Amino acid sequence: MRWLKQWKAASEAVLLVVLALAPLYVSPFNLSLLGRFLALAILSLGLALVWGWGGMLSLGQGVFWGLGAYALAMHLKLVGLAPGDLPDFMQWSGLSALPAWWIPFRHAWFAFAAVIAVPALAAAVLAWLVLARRVGGVFFALITQALALAFATLLVSEQAYSGGFNGLTDYSTLLGHTLASLPVQRTIYWITLALLAASLLFCRWLLHTNFGRILLAIRDGENRVRFLGYNPTGYKVVAFAIGGALAGLSGALFILPAGVISPAMVGVVPSIEMLIAVAVGGRTSLLGVVLGTLLVNFGKDWISSAMPELWLLVMGGLLILVIMALPEGLAGVPALLGRALARRRRSRRELMPALAGEEEG
Repeated sequence: MRWLKQWKAASEAVLLVVLALAPLYVSPFNLSLLGRFLALAILSLGLALVWGWGGMLSLGQGVFWGLGAYALAMHLKLVGLAPGDLPDFMQWSGLSALPAWWIPFRHAWFAFAAVIAVPALAAAVLAWLVLARRVGGVFFALITQALALAFATLLVSEQAYSGGFNGLTDYSTLLGHTLASLPVQRTIYWITLALLAASLLFCRWLLHTNFGRILLAIRDGENRVRFLGYNPTGYKVVAFAIGGALAGLSGALFILPAGVISPAMVGVVPSIEMLIAVAVGGRTSLLGVVLGTLLVNFGKDWISSAMPELWLLVMGGLLILVIMALPEGLAGVPALLGRALARRRRSRRELMPALAGEEEG
C-alpha cells in the first residue's frame, strides 16, 4: 500500500535525524548506552537476513558477534602495553611470550580486517558443513545453540589466551585517541550510526536483487527452488556469512563504549536475547528490527536495573506475545491496523443496503 510505504520512508528519515542529533541532548552515559544498542542493531539486520529472509533460525549469533569483539579487543589490549610487555592475564597464567597468533593484532589494519573476515569465514564454514548435508529447521537451530555454549566454555577455559571468565578489559586508546574523552565518544557514536545506516541500505539493496528474491523463494519452498535448477546451499551459505560479518562489525563497535568483552556476553542467553529483539521488531522488516533492538535493550537496561530477577520473565513474555499476537512484530502493527480498518469499512458497506431496505419498508 502506498500510504504504508510513505509511512516507512518518513519514519526512517525522522529516526535518522533524531539519532544523529542525540549527542546534543543526551547525557554521556545515555549516549554510551544508545551507541551500544545501535551497534547491536547492526547484528539484528544480519539476523533478519539470515532468519527473516533465509529461513535459518540461528541461536548462536553471539559467537560471530564475539569473534568480532575479541578481534578488536585484542588489538586494543596490545596497543596499551609497553614494548615487550604481556597482557596482565597472560602474566598471571605464567606465559613468558606473546602467543604467535596474537602478534598480528598489534596492527590496526589487521584487527579491523579480522573484525569482518573472521566471523564471516567462521559463519560460512559452519553453514556449509551443516547445510550441505541438508540439515535445517530445529536441528540447525540446536547446532548453532550448541556452538554458542561451546564457544563461551572455550573462552572461559583458555584463561592464558582469552582472559578467561573476566574477558578482555582495561583498554583505553584507539588509534592514539583516548576512548574516555567526550569528543571521541561522540565520534564513535556517529561512526556507529553511519555504519548502521550503511548496513541498512546494503541489506535493502541486497534483498531487492536476484539474490534476495531467490533467498526468499528458498525460505518459502526450498525443494521447488532446487527443482528449478538452483542450489539453495550456496545462497544460504552466503546469507549466513553476511550475517556473521555484520555480527562481527556489531561486536567491535559495541565494545568501544562498553569497555569490556567477556564469555558471558557471547553465550546462549545473549544469543537468544538477540533473537528476541529481532522477533519483537519484526524479522522481515529492516526498520522494525532496528526499532525492536532499541526497545528490547532499553527495556532490559531499565528493568534489570530496577528488578534484576524480573528480566528473564519479561523476555519470555515478550517472546510468547510476539508468537501469539504479533507474528510480524511491531513492524506488522500498521498493516494489521490497516487490515482491521479495511474489514470494518467492508462490513459497513455490506450493511448499508440492508439498512436502506429496512428504512424503505
